Amino acid sequence: MATDITIVLGALAFGTRIDEAQSFDLLDLYVDLGGSWIDTANNYAWWMHPSGFGGQSEIVIGRWLEKRAGARQRVRLSTKAGADPTIPNGFPEHVEGLSEKALTEALSKSLDRLRTEKVELYWAHIEDRATPLEETVTALGGFVAEGRVDRLGVSNHPVWRVEKARNIAQSRNLEPFTALQLRYSYLQPLPGVKLPQSAHVHASGETLEYIESNDLKLWAYNTLLDGGYTRADRPLPDAYDHPGTHRRLAVLDEVAAETGGTRNQVVLSWLAGGARRIRPIVGVTTPEQVTEAMGARDVILTDDQRTRLDEAA
Repeated sequence: MATDITIVLGALAFGTRIDEAQSFDLLDLYVDLGGSWIDTANNYAWWMHPSGFGGQSEIVIGRWLEKRAGARQRVRLSTKAGADPTIPNGFPEHVEGLSEKALTEALSKSLDRLRTEKVELYWAHIEDRATPLEETVTALGGFVAEGRVDRLGVSNHPVWRVEKARNIAQSRNLEPFTALQLRYSYLQPLPGVKLPQSAHVHASGETLEYIESNDLKLWAYNTLLDGGYTRADRPLPDAYDHPGTHRRLAVLDEVAAETGGTRNQVVLSWLAGGARRIRPIVGVTTPEQVTEAMGARDVILTDDQRTRLDEAA
């Protein structure tokens, strides 16, 4: 019996590393298995496309929605703006940013590519310190008022900037950020050790407390550490090379054996089924990966198993 946890389909590689036909198959399977949230961004995936610009993922999703009758009513869309290069391969020095003009243009293009009139969740993808937060918050709040966006999220921002933005929105009677998207998984990196993906911002204990105390939702990316839990050819980054990792992996293996699930499924169940109800984003390239990820809903952790996973450090 599947639980009501939400597994989000990460569509980063759709239209680039994964061609359109394969992407359609993965989307079909995800929805057939009960999935409902698709996460993308307007800059996916500039680094895998000859143009040096993004948009390919949104284009493929839009074509799929157009070709699958009733699909738009079955799925919810999450996309982001702010990080698409303004010149080929210009990230991170030359990106669109979060000005009113940039966001207005970005949303219109995203809606066109996705072939939809609105998105359910729209994210500020990365920080833009050159644009006043007031301008960004006002522009995003305007999209909600216009009906082109349902909810707002913020990705890869420090907590103090999120809090400041939420206060601005409240003072102006605008829709605030209600979701944060950050890197997070069961294994934890050493504080202060650089992650291989320099643009990634990891959710800290302080961040998790902030999210809980403000009734926000955490969307976690890189949840399966690029295959690091299960693939010998995908070793964990150096930031995870510490005794706590070995202790956590030992407990993870114990719980996987007890539940009959895989390491990946236990990680996803731990993330999505706990008190925080985190929404894990899972990037997939094969049907087997979709099936495994969605199978995490059938891995029911007992209170004892969850406590053991939590306390391993």
